[in-house]
Amino acid sequence: MASNVSVPEQRRRSPWLASFYWLVIFITFVPIIVMVLYSFNNAPTSRITFAWNGFTTYWYRNLTQVDGLSHAFVTSLEVALISAVVSVIVGTPLSMALGRYRFWGKGLISSMVFADIAAPAIVVGAASLSFFLSINLDTGLLTILIAHIAFNVAYVVVVVRARLSGMDSSIEDAARDLGAGPFTTFTRVTLPLLWPALLAAGLLAFAMSIDDYVITSFVAGSTVTFPLFVYGAAKVGLPPQVLCFGTIIFFVGLLLALANGVLNRRHLAARAATEDDATKIVVETKQPAAV
Repeated sequence: MASNVSVPEQRRRSPWLASFYWLVIFITFVPIIVMVLYSFNNAPTSRITFAWNGFTTYWYRNLTQVDGLSHAFVTSLEVALISAVVSVIVGTPLSMALGRYRFWGKGLISSMVFADIAAPAIVVGAASLSFFLSINLDTGLLTILIAHIAFNVAYVVVVVRARLSGMDSSIEDAARDLGAGPFTTFTRVTLPLLWPALLAAGLLAFAMSIDDYVITSFVAGSTVTFPLFVYGAAKVGLPPQVLCFGTIIFFVGLLLALANGVLNRRHLAARAATEDDATKIVVETKQPAAV
């Protein structure tokens, strides 16, 4: 007698797949859990230690106690925010051009975008430093921004282009048929449809920028970002405030990711409701009138 359980259902019940899934989750979250836990550890030497000495919130109440740490953290936030915004502004029209138009050099630009993602960070950092030195541009905050924007644009292009590939262009055609110009169509139709992808791309660019060390170390000069400060302080012992800042970054990023997920679900639900209403209208108009 044939079994009523389908093959996909049997695969979903595989204990090996579930075990592997939880193993990956465990490996991923253990460092984060340790970071959050030991940010509340009462370290007597003001240096990170994995010997538990009691619970305290002292390090959170004294985040600015360590010289240079707060300034480095603010610098990283500024660089990440500016580079994320500029990357979205630059990458959005580039992704639209690559996704919707044919022009000379399109294949080369697409290859360069993926090469930027695939290239090792040490290669990108060395190439960026060589370029800045060749044009006699002093390394510092400006060169960090330029380098971060350069590698963030590629991620923005990939995310936004993926959204464009699944977007129905007939909606924009309908807006133009109703008399909307290119600017009005973009701001009233295209941009709202792209908004979830733009937000996701911006968050990804922000995350890639705020924790970058390798590329930043090449082009930073005398400017110190949070990852650079952590690397330098690790040689003599990290202060617990580093774990506090890391915990804050993690939970803020988690909240932003959850908010983005909620917005995406609401957007999809509203879009589905609109399509259902449009379908009902079309069906009602096609039904013959009752005699």
